[in-house]
Amino acid sequence: MIIKVDVDVCTGCETCVDSCPHTAIVMEGDKAFINEYCQVCRICLSTCPEGAIKEIGESMQKKQDDFTAYKGVLIFAEQREGKVTQVALELLGAGRKLAEKLDCSLSAVLLGADRGEADELIKWGADTVYISSGDELRHFNDEPYAAVLTSLIKKHKPEIILAGATPIGRSFIPRVAARLSTGLTADCTSLDIDAETRDFLQIRPAFGGNIMATILCPNRRPQIATVRPRVMKKGEFDEGRTGEIIEVDASGLDSRTKVLESIKEVSEVAVNIQEADVIVAGGRGMGGPDGFKLLEELAEVLDGAVGASRAAVDEEWIPYSHQVGQTGKTVCPKVYIACGISGAVQHLVGMQSSDIIIAINKNPEAPIFNVASFGIVGDVFEVIPLLTKKIREAKGL
Repeated sequence: MIIKVDVDVCTGCETCVDSCPHTAIVMEGDKAFINEYCQVCRICLSTCPEGAIKEIGESMQKKQDDFTAYKGVLIFAEQREGKVTQVALELLGAGRKLAEKLDCSLSAVLLGADRGEADELIKWGADTVYISSGDELRHFNDEPYAAVLTSLIKKHKPEIILAGATPIGRSFIPRVAARLSTGLTADCTSLDIDAETRDFLQIRPAFGGNIMATILCPNRRPQIATVRPRVMKKGEFDEGRTGEIIEVDASGLDSRTKVLESIKEVSEVAVNIQEADVIVAGGRGMGGPDGFKLLEELAEVLDGAVGASRAAVDEEWIPYSHQVGQTGKTVCPKVYIACGISGAVQHLVGMQSSDIIIAINKNPEAPIFNVASFGIVGDVFEVIPLLTKKIREAKGL
C-alpha cells in the first residue's frame, strides 16, 4: 500500500502538511506531494478537507500507462572537491553504448562543480550537461541532491538513469527512485539492451554471487541502476567534441541537515589497488603468507600492486584492503595476473574488466582460464620466480 495525493483534487490548502508526524508531505508548487519519508501511518487521510489524499493498493500502482514520453539516457556525474570522478567517465562509456542501441541522446547531471568540469563531460561523450554550481551543492548532502535530480528527471523524462554504486550513489539514488515511484537495481556489473524488445537489461550478482541475475523494470519509467565502479570502460575522449551545457537554478533548497566539515580517511595501504595499472593477485593456491612474498617481488618489478582473493584474505595471509571481488574492491588495471586463483564468480566480478588477464594455475580446468587473455598451466612457485627473474633481466635490474 502507498499513500498518494490526487493532484486534480488537491487545492493546495496545506492542511495535510502540518498533520504529518514524519515530515513526509511537502508542497511542490501549489500541490501537496508525499515523499519517501512516508510511513503509511494514514493520519493524513482524514485531514484533507477535499479528500485528495488516498491509499492505493499494490495492483493499482503497478503499471504506467504511457512510456512514449520517456526517452534518453541520463547519468549522474559524481564530483569530489569540484573534480569529476572516474566513475562518471565510466558511466558515460556505458551510457553511450546504451544510447546508441536506443538511438537516443546521452545527458549528464553535475552538481557542485564548475563549468570547466561540464566541458570535460562533453568531451568524454555527453550530449547535454545539466549543471548547478551553487555553494549548497559543493559538499554532498542527500536531501538537496535528491531534490535537484528528481526535479530534473520529472522535467526531462529520461528513459534510463545511471549512477555509481559509490557511497554517494548508494546514499541518495534510492531516495530519487522512491520519489519517482520506480524501480532501482543496485550494484550492476553489466548493462545491455535487448535487441528485440528494447528492454533495459540490468545485470548483477545475486545470492552471494552464485548466480548472475538479469533484472528488468517493465512497468515503470524511468529505469534506474547503480553501477559498480571499475567494471565499465571509460568513453572515448574527444577534445573537439561539442555539446549543450544547461545551467540549473538550485537556489532555495530545503534540507534538514548541513555539512559542517569533510574529513579524509588516511589509508595505511601504500598503493591503492583500484588505481594500479598492474595487479598481481594471489588466491588459496599461494599456500600462505610466504607465497604472497613472491607476489610482492613480482609486483615490485612491474611497478604494480598486490591483490588477493577472498580465500586468501579469510586465511589472514594478506589484509582485507587487498581483496578483489564482490565483497572486496572492483579493479580495472591494464594487466591483471591471477596466481593460484581458481576463478569463482565472486572474484571474477571484481576483475573481469581488466584489459589483459594472465592466469597461472596448475589446474587446466580452473574457471579463471575462461576469462584469461593468456594462461599458464603450471606451479606458481616455479613460474613466478622465473617470471620475476626474466622481467628484472629485461629491465636491467
